[in-house]
Amino acid sequence: MSETNATFAADEPFFKALLLPHRSLGRTGFMVLMGALAFGWLATGVVFLSQGAWPIFGFFGLDVIGLYIAFRLNYRAGRAREEVSISRTSLDILKTAPSGKSERFHFNPFWARFSVSRHDEIGITGMAVVSREQNVPIGSFLNPDDRESFATAFSRALATARAG
Repeated sequence: MSETNATFAADEPFFKALLLPHRSLGRTGFMVLMGALAFGWLATGVVFLSQGAWPIFGFFGLDVIGLYIAFRLNYRAGRAREEVSISRTSLDILKTAPSGKSERFHFNPFWARFSVSRHDEIGITGMAVVSREQNVPIGSFLNPDDRESFATAFSRALATARAG
């Protein structure tokens, strides 16, 4: 193997993870829920309108609009993502905010440390890649089971990179 091929093999990532927040209600479910809420609002609102209580019709509509806005904000937050890759010579993290703004972090795997905060009852409460000059939290939006599995796989990959 030539020196050029050895350098290429060392730079090739052997661990890649794409971290995405979980959303339990898909697009179809959201449409069904909003349709059911709108139907309930109209049906109940018509009853109150027929009784002459027209302000209640508008207040019920505010509830539906408020829930719609809350769900839209939740889905917007779901566009966040983190891409983590490890090769023998680098550990790279690309964090993308819901707005689309990206931030890239680069570490040397020999100097980077994986810090995990745990709580006895909850499990992992926080994860970060720490170096002398940087502290980058990762996977903050993951559920506890996903944090555990990511922490295990990431720790193994970082140990593999150091073993060299």
